[in-house]
Amino acid sequence: MDEDFRKAALDYHRLPRPGKLQVEPTKRMASQRDLALAYSPGVAAACQEIAADPDTAHDYTARGNLVAVISNGTAVLGLGNIGPLAGKPVMEGKAVLFKKFAGIDVFDIEVAETDPDRFVDVVAALEPTFGAINLEDIKAPECFEIEAKLRARMAIPVFHDDQHGTAITVAAAVRNGLVLQGKRLEEVRLVTSGAGAAAMACVDLLVAMGLRPEHVTLTDIKGVVHAGRNDLTPRMRFYARDTGAQSLEDVLEGADVFLGLSAPRVLKPEWLGRFAPKPLILALANPEPEILPEAVRAARPDAIVATGRSDYPNQVNNVLCFPFIFRGALDSGATTINEAMKLAAVEAIAELARVEASEVVAAAYGDAPVFGPEYIIPKPFDPRLILQIAPAVARAAMESGVARRPIADFAAYQRELERFVFRSGQLMRPVFERAKTRPARVVYAEGEDERVLRAVQTLVDDDMARPILIGRRSVIAQRVRELGLRMDLDQSVRVLDPAGDDAIFAPLIAEYQRLVARRGVPPESARRRLRTRPTVAASMLLHAGMADAAICGGSGDWWRHMQYVMQVIPKRPDATRIYALSCLILPAGVIFICDTHMNIDPNAEQVAEMTLMAADAVRAFGLSPKAALLSHSSFGASKAPGARKMREALALVRERAPELEVDGEMHADAALSEAIRQRLVPESRLRGAANLLVMPGVDAANIAFNLLKAAGDGLPVGPLLLGMSRPVHVVPPSVTARGILNVSALAALESQAARAGAS
Repeated sequence: MDEDFRKAALDYHRLPRPGKLQVEPTKRMASQRDLALAYSPGVAAACQEIAADPDTAHDYTARGNLVAVISNGTAVLGLGNIGPLAGKPVMEGKAVLFKKFAGIDVFDIEVAETDPDRFVDVVAALEPTFGAINLEDIKAPECFEIEAKLRARMAIPVFHDDQHGTAITVAAAVRNGLVLQGKRLEEVRLVTSGAGAAAMACVDLLVAMGLRPEHVTLTDIKGVVHAGRNDLTPRMRFYARDTGAQSLEDVLEGADVFLGLSAPRVLKPEWLGRFAPKPLILALANPEPEILPEAVRAARPDAIVATGRSDYPNQVNNVLCFPFIFRGALDSGATTINEAMKLAAVEAIAELARVEASEVVAAAYGDAPVFGPEYIIPKPFDPRLILQIAPAVARAAMESGVARRPIADFAAYQRELERFVFRSGQLMRPVFERAKTRPARVVYAEGEDERVLRAVQTLVDDDMARPILIGRRSVIAQRVRELGLRMDLDQSVRVLDPAGDDAIFAPLIAEYQRLVARRGVPPESARRRLRTRPTVAASMLLHAGMADAAICGGSGDWWRHMQYVMQVIPKRPDATRIYALSCLILPAGVIFICDTHMNIDPNAEQVAEMTLMAADAVRAFGLSPKAALLSHSSFGASKAPGARKMREALALVRERAPELEVDGEMHADAALSEAIRQRLVPESRLRGAANLLVMPGVDAANIAFNLLKAAGDGLPVGPLLLGMSRPVHVVPPSVTARGILNVSALAALESQAARAGAS
C-alpha cells in the first residue's frame, strides 16, 4: 500500500476513538428500578430460569445472537504468523462485518496459544458464552485438527471461515461460471494452485456437489500433489494422482477450471492456450492474483475470470456468505453448520447472481451488473444476500435435523430479516401487503430515471401496482436492458411519451389550457409545457382518470414540480391548505414530522388541521399516532405568539378528535421522553414517546428533519402530501429507488381509499 493509504488506514483505526468496536446496553438504565432489574436482585430470576432449562438462555441473554471470532494469529490475511495481538485489528474487522451485514454481535478473542490441544481446551471452555464460534486466521494443518476437535466437543456451530466461507463462495462462482460456459460440474477437469486449508475445503465442497475426485489435480509450492510424495496430509493424499507431471504447467492441458489460492503470478499467460475451450479461471491470491484478468482476456477471450479483488469483476469474497450462514444457524438454533447447510448457501448465492442487481449494489459499485461473464457472483454489498442465504441455511438445518429452534413461519422470518436490508421494511410491510390487494395504476413522471425503473421492477414483481412510465420508449427500453431488469414494456408496464403519443395527450391539451389559463400561462405555452414537462403530463393523466396515483419529482427544484402539480390537482374541498409529512426511520424507532415543506408559518387552525391529517397518515402505516405539538415553550411557560398558537391548536385538535393521543405545547425532549414529560405535566394524555412531531413552522420542521436524518442516521420516507384531492406525491432529488417504492405503495393505498369512497 502507498504511504497515503497507510496513513488513512491508521487514522481510520485510531480516530475518533481507537478500534472498530464498542459494547452498548440494550436496556435502559435510567432509574434505581432499572438497576435492580438489570442486576441484583432482578437478575436472579433470569439465572434461575436458565438453571432450570439451559435453552432459555436464548430468551434471557444475548447468547443467541453472539458469535466469537477467535484466532491465534498464526495465518493472518497476507501477513502470516504475526501473533494474536497484531491480528486483533483483523478480528475486529471481521466482527464489524458480522454486525453490518447480519446484525450479529461479536466478541473478538485473540488467544496466545499455538498448541492445538491447548487452544481447543481454551475455546471449548467458552461454550456457555456464545451461540457460535468463528475460527479465523489459524494456519494449516493445525486448523483442520482444531476445527474437528471443537466440532466434536461443542454443541454449537464451529466454523472455520478461511476454509468453508471461501469454499462456499468459490462453489457458487463455479456453479454460475459453468452455466455460462455451457459445462456440467460432473464433466469438468479442475486444477488447483495451492493445497492449503481454503483450497482443500473448496475441492471437498465441489466434490460434494458432483465434481469427480479423479478429475481433480492439486498443485502446491512443491509441484503436483502425487502419490509418491511423503509430505501429504490425509486430505491431500485422497486427491493425489499417480502422474509423471511435476509442475503446474504440466497439468493444465485440457483443464476446464483453474482454482488459484496460492501466490502472485504463478499462472503464466503463455500457458493459457493449454486450457480447454471456455475455461473458468479463479485467481484468488490477494492482493495480487495468480494471473491478472487483463492478461487472461488478451490470450483467452473465451475465459471467465474471477479474483479476490474488489477492483475487478467477479470478486470472490467470504463476506458474501459467512454473516448470513451464521444468521440462519443462530436463528434456527443449529448445533452445527453441516454439509447440507453449506450446500444450501452455495445454491442461494448462485441463484441471487442470476437476477438483476439491486439499486444499493449499483450505488455502491457505480454500475448495474447483469448476470454474465463479468457478473457470475453477487456483489458483497448486495442487501438481498441475507434474505436469500439465511432462510436457505435455516431450512437446511431443520431438514438435516440439527435445528433446536425450528422456524415455523418462513414468510414471517423473511420479513423479520428485512430489518437488516431496508430499515423501512417493518414500517412499510403492512402498506405493501395492502397495496397488493388492489393494484393501482401509478404514473411516474420521470419514467427514464434509473431509480424509478428499479422501483417499478419491484412493484411489478410483487404485483403492487400497474406502472405507467412517462418518457421516451427507446430510452426506457435501453435502460431496462442495461440494468438487467425484467419488465415487459408491452405487458407489465405502460410507456407513454408526451411528445409522440398524440392519441393520449392531444385531447388533454385543451383541458390543461383551461386549468392554467388564469394562472398566467398562455395557450401555446401550456401546449408546450404539457409536451415537455413530465410532471405536467403525469398530473394530467391523473386528472383525466387515466391513472390512479402519480409520483413526480426526483430531479431539479422540488417546489417547481409542486407548482406544476398544484395547477392541475387541487387540494381537497374540505382542506384549507396542503401540508407535507416526512418520516424518519431511526435506530430507536419511527418519527413523523410535519410540515417540512409547504407552510412557512401556519396559524393555529392550520396546525390543528395538519395534525389531524398527519395522524390519519400515520395510521395508514399500521401505527397508532402519538402526537406532540412542539414549541420553544413547555405547557404554558411562555406567552409568545408561537407558544400561544400551539396551545390554541391543541385545544382545536382535542375538540375535533378527543380520542387522539396528543399533547403540547412542549419541548422536543419532553415529546420523546415520558419521564421528562411526567415531571412537567403528570396528567398528560400522551404515553411513551411521541411518533408524530408537529412543528410551529416550516423552518423548525425542515431543520429538525434534516438534523435528525444526519445525526441520527435516519432513513427518510416522503415527503407525503396531505390534503391533495388525488393521490400525488413529489419526491426530493435525494430520493432512492426504495424511497420511490415506499411512496408508490402509500399512493396506491390512497387511491384504494379514494375508490372505496367513490363507490
